[in-house]
Amino acid sequence: MRYLPLTPDDRAAMLAKVGAASIDDLFVDVPAGARLAGPIPGLPNHQPEMLVERELTRMAAKNMAAGAYPFFLGAGAYRHHVPASVDHLIQRGEFLTSYTPYQPEIAQGTLQYLFEFQTQVARLLGMEVANASMYDGSTAMTEAIFMARRITKRPKTVISCGVHPQYLRAAETLCHFTGDELVMGVPTICCTPPTEDLADVIAQIDDQTSAVIVQNPDCFGHVADLTELAAACHAKGALLIVVVTEVVSLGLIKSPGEMGADIVVGEGQSLGVGLQFGGPHLGLFACNSKHVRQMPGRLCGETVDADGRRGFVLTLSTREQHIRREKATSNICTNSGLMSLAFSIHMTLLGEKGLRQLAALNHARACETAERVSAIPGVKLLTERFFNEFAVQLPVPARAAVRDMAEMGVLGGVSAERLWPDLPDLANVLLITATETVSPADIDALVRALTEVVSK
Repeated sequence: MRYLPLTPDDRAAMLAKVGAASIDDLFVDVPAGARLAGPIPGLPNHQPEMLVERELTRMAAKNMAAGAYPFFLGAGAYRHHVPASVDHLIQRGEFLTSYTPYQPEIAQGTLQYLFEFQTQVARLLGMEVANASMYDGSTAMTEAIFMARRITKRPKTVISCGVHPQYLRAAETLCHFTGDELVMGVPTICCTPPTEDLADVIAQIDDQTSAVIVQNPDCFGHVADLTELAAACHAKGALLIVVVTEVVSLGLIKSPGEMGADIVVGEGQSLGVGLQFGGPHLGLFACNSKHVRQMPGRLCGETVDADGRRGFVLTLSTREQHIRREKATSNICTNSGLMSLAFSIHMTLLGEKGLRQLAALNHARACETAERVSAIPGVKLLTERFFNEFAVQLPVPARAAVRDMAEMGVLGGVSAERLWPDLPDLANVLLITATETVSPADIDALVRALTEVVSK
């Protein structure tokens, strides 16, 4: 039966209070042509639960599940093995049902794991302090733009052409309302090597530049040394913001903090969090301690109570809910609590040695895949220095190649045209990712499928 908590008298009293004669009066601003006159067309009537489950299962079977096929997709979301213990632990009632620390000092368990998470992220990114997480990598990057403007009092942000285009679109959307000026590079057919791209970025830094944003590894998989760029930014009084979409790479690559970054943001989905059809994911955010009061989100700290016992507190929470609106750094309402817990559990299980081994395995799998794929006639490797993702140029349109390989039971990569639909020069560029989940048999299947596709 339907749950209708309000009686007709209740509804009449509410309408009288707002001065409306009927419920229809509440929708007078919606054009008549946009209103439904009856049930939603094409939507079936109610069914027994078992029949609904059967129908939804049938619909779900149309998807190609990542774990059921050779899987080489990446481009910002990466398939890694998540130990079963991660899911088991985060589903404990005390974790799964706790929402957010509105009365923080009572939620000692929540504060403790967030404190541990912050410590892990700060060490991983090579920074002095990290917050308790954000919603995802793209919104974390935009918050970094706002933070840099608050610090430098400058309007312009220069963004490398190697930053993920979906991150750029998120920044464009949010900066449209703030007046921040974004100067963005445009990728080319050769997938601009980092040395050329960074030289172009350095040339655009001026006295109005608030920050420079680069991604490492970039969206084509290039790995770069950012030390020279950091020095150029600081010489002009600008901040360097580094984006990391594949956090496992930091098991092998020098951290952004070691290369001089002022703010580091990223996507933590690779550790503890599955692909989940695009979300929920996990935003990482870290900076130098001198800028901590301009950092958005929450910051948990360690202390001792009146009896000298170890305890945890919500040290910083700079949003409107907690402080005066004009003092707020962000309208972020909470952190990705359950996802940050999953990240922290996975990181704890790995440890520093395990993370380095995992990263080395990823790189080895990618090197083997790149060597095999680039040996296919007509296929050219475009990324020379990479971690677990690289770009190749095909003799045929990449989008069609991806579809043809999918029909052969191989999820062979992401076409660059899907990410940059307005850049026809990238139509034949394919992004291929190989993580530890890729087996030698998977690589064989990819080579067979891609060979057949490019030889048509």
